[in-house]
Amino acid sequence: MAELLLDLKDFIQERKKFWLTPMIAMLLLLGALIVLAQGSAVAPFIYTLF
Repeated sequence: MAELLLDLKDFIQERKKFWLTPMIAMLLLLGALIVLAQGSAVAPFIYTLF
């Protein structure tokens, strides 16, 4: 996972695709939210956001 993130960082810096940074950050945050919400009591409240 860390190698993938380092490769993405290198790609963004080399190709000057800085507009990808917010999209990648949002995808990582949404993924983390889904993983954390699977087994918790907060899950019903998170699902109402979407």
